[in-house]
Amino acid sequence: MYPSTSPDTGRDPWSDGAPAGPARGYPPAPRTGPADDDGGGGRERKGPRRLRKGGPGRRPDDEAEEAPEEEVPPVPVRRPLALTVAGFAALLGVGLVLGAQTAGPGHRLPFAFIIFGVQLLFVLAWTMAMRPPALLVVALVSAAAAGIADAAAVQSEIAGLAPLGYAAAAGFVLGVLGQLVRRVDRVRVTDSLGSTLLIVVGVVAFATLIVLSRIPKGTQAITVCLTATGVALLVARLTDAVAPRPRLAPQVPRGAAGVVAGAMLGTLTSAVLGSYLVGFTPTSAALVGLVTAGTAVLADLAVGYAEAGRLMAGEPPTMWVARHMQGPLGGFALAAPAAYAMCVLFL
Repeated sequence: MYPSTSPDTGRDPWSDGAPAGPARGYPPAPRTGPADDDGGGGRERKGPRRLRKGGPGRRPDDEAEEAPEEEVPPVPVRRPLALTVAGFAALLGVGLVLGAQTAGPGHRLPFAFIIFGVQLLFVLAWTMAMRPPALLVVALVSAAAAGIADAAAVQSEIAGLAPLGYAAAAGFVLGVLGQLVRRVDRVRVTDSLGSTLLIVVGVVAFATLIVLSRIPKGTQAITVCLTATGVALLVARLTDAVAPRPRLAPQVPRGAAGVVAGAMLGTLTSAVLGSYLVGFTPTSAALVGLVTAGTAVLADLAVGYAEAGRLMAGEPPTMWVARHMQGPLGGFALAAPAAYAMCVLFL
């Protein structure tokens, strides 16, 4: 006998071709997974979101479009100013080279006075341009350190750089102490340590030329190195006046062509001088000229970047004359110890 079944019950769950129904006597289990394709509203949205009426078509977690950067207009190159700075660099180089010719055994005071005059110009230009706290104190201390370094370079029994190092260290310490005296300057003293150190060390660096004039081949080395430095700075500024391209930075009115041309022509000039001076060859003169000319034009360029950074930071512009004397003076200040090092190490 077969058990009686209702005709409305449906087919068995193991029958082929029919969906399995729920077990007899139990309610259907709740759905926990994603619905079938023919299910309707529970389907997961996979495609991009459609544009809704009155609202944005993008998802809220999308990144916002970046605003286009504003182009900074390049600083114009003033041709008369570039020519003036080039003339100042040439006069400074001629004065130092001719002053070195007056130096001799027992007659170094005239050259020391010329160096001291250049050091005073350096103190004026760099203190007015960088404006450290207690500006007058830093200027007076730097001038005193320059005088002490010059006297030590002339009067010391052995020509060396140790007395100059002591003078620079003492000047730096006194400059920092002078800034700590006043409370209004004490707040900025940590920010001005670098500028104070640059001013004191730069002004003392000129005294290395006096020491260099006391060693063999020193006067010839001064002639070669400072001539190459003057020619490099002159050519670099003249090139900027004619063709300041390509621009190294929009905020700096200098071109790469001037820097490269200045270093190359300065090296060529030193090589030509080396073929006429005793104790030099064109190769050795070109080597020392390349180092001094390269350091000078890079120091001049770095001064331009520092000035542009101060203006972009919102600092007020400094004295016009001091601001534009800073570059050539910094170039010669860095070329002086470079000339001493090249003369001692390679000549």
